[in-house]
Amino acid sequence: MTKPPRATTRQPKPEAPRSNRARAVSELLPDVGRAAFRKFGFVQHAIVSRWSEIVGERYARVSVPESIRFPVGKRAEGVLSLMVSGAHAPMMQHIAPEIVERVNRFFGYTAVARLAIRHGEVKRVEKRAAPPSLKPLSPAMGDSLRGIADPELKAVLEALAAGVAASDEKLPLGRID
Repeated sequence: MTKPPRATTRQPKPEAPRSNRARAVSELLPDVGRAAFRKFGFVQHAIVSRWSEIVGERYARVSVPESIRFPVGKRAEGVLSLMVSGAHAPMMQHIAPEIVERVNRFFGYTAVARLAIRHGEVKRVEKRAAPPSLKPLSPAMGDSLRGIADPELKAVLEALAAGVAASDEKLPLGRID
């Protein structure tokens, strides 16, 4: 004898979340940024802006960091790519161990294992001085900034304070409602 077919009731499948929904830009940026930074070997901004402090003014005049490429899945023992101008490449190769040591000291761990040197034109960005129309800081303000060890941050804060002081002088005296 054959059994009659059983009646089965199917449960509807739960709807998958929509993948084409509107998403906030902040949700998308980490993925976009991560892919771009990984592709181009993004160098931390501080290493570029403080390159002369890391390697010294003499070597910073003839070289600029381009990227750091890390092994897959690691954030250590990477390859630092430097662009070096003119005939300075042999000198930079000669002092490569010292540069690697200084960069690792800057990061605080063994971030770089070796250098990759490439010839090219090194364009130096000149540091902008405060506009001449700004007055010197008051003694009280100068005392409050003395404890800041980072010279770059200190210079920015001094320029900001001088700019605020200059704009305060231009405000009319009287009541502000």
